[in-house]
Amino acid sequence: MKITNITAIPLSYRLPEGKTVKMGIGSTTKRDTIIVRVQTSDGITGYGESHPGRGPGAVSNLINSTLAPMLIGMEATDTTGVWQRVHRMQLSSHGQGAAAAMGLSGIDMALWDIRGKAANMPLYKLLGGSKRRMPAYAGGIALGFQEKESLADEAQRYVEQGYKALKLRIGDTARADIERVVHVRKQLGDDIDILTDANTAYTIADVRRVFPVLAEINAGWLEEPFACNDFASYRAAAAITPLVPIAAGENHFTRFEFAQMLEAGAVQVWQPDLSKTGGITEGLRIAAIASAWRIPLHAHSSATGINHAATLHFLAATENAGYFESCVSEYNPLRDMFGTVYEIGADGCVEPPDRPGLGVDVDESVFEQFPLIEGPGYVVKF
Repeated sequence: MKITNITAIPLSYRLPEGKTVKMGIGSTTKRDTIIVRVQTSDGITGYGESHPGRGPGAVSNLINSTLAPMLIGMEATDTTGVWQRVHRMQLSSHGQGAAAAMGLSGIDMALWDIRGKAANMPLYKLLGGSKRRMPAYAGGIALGFQEKESLADEAQRYVEQGYKALKLRIGDTARADIERVVHVRKQLGDDIDILTDANTAYTIADVRRVFPVLAEINAGWLEEPFACNDFASYRAAAAITPLVPIAAGENHFTRFEFAQMLEAGAVQVWQPDLSKTGGITEGLRIAAIASAWRIPLHAHSSATGINHAATLHFLAATENAGYFESCVSEYNPLRDMFGTVYEIGADGCVEPPDRPGLGVDVDESVFEQFPLIEGPGYVVKF
């Protein structure tokens, strides 16, 4: 079964006026994604998702013009060989780095979808997992910078839907962040797990001010306080307090960058995103490294039901899996354009789809509703 065609399809959705979410990296203006379609000589078509990297047109062009020609003709089941070829020709030398990793992620995901369909098995079974229930937290682009009262109201809505955990956006000012997290904890009580995400907007001084309060409210983690490559600051922050784990990984690409994170010894929670870090093939390698060091893996997920489904299957087959990030963004029609992939239960848990492959039925006619919108997806916060 040979790969006969690879096509990247960039999609966008402009948020309605006044419906932005403010967070550490800016205010959202639109949602972007890239759907990757892989066709085979046996007539099986697989779908994957590549993160747009704030440049959906550019990443799509890289897939269509560079990655696709080097992979067409290879065995569709040879996910290791495909990964090695892209690594050799793009990631290891003279390539486009993170963009290539994001492009490869969607291709790899589609190839695993094909493998599952060919075997007539849901992906979690093919990966050696089981249909188990996994805890989920309310995440995505939500719970951003706003008045503490409205933030608590939003958080309460997710709790009423069944979530036992949620993620608050911090990275505004230390004072505003403290006021918000304290107020939300007071309103929700002690039984809800509150996670926090600074979206790389903090300084060491901010961490010194906020960490004691996060410990006081028993926060589950502080996510990405610094830039992904600022290992010096991560090491310094980890020395401040052992009470609040530091999380990172959604902006780290391939197992090699996770190995650097491991060597730094400063991140206690790993969060690879399968649409960014190299796909399911590389996600399994990262999970194995983390498992050897007893590091929990809470995969980051975003955009559409394809990546959500892939993440559910992946976590269901991962020994050291933790939370599934459930997108609760109010304005993200890309998430639901293929129907409901998962449902949150009264126990705060979700489970993977049962159909072969990723278990997502892709109707390409809906793509016409979401034409590519070039340009940045955030109003930059300075």
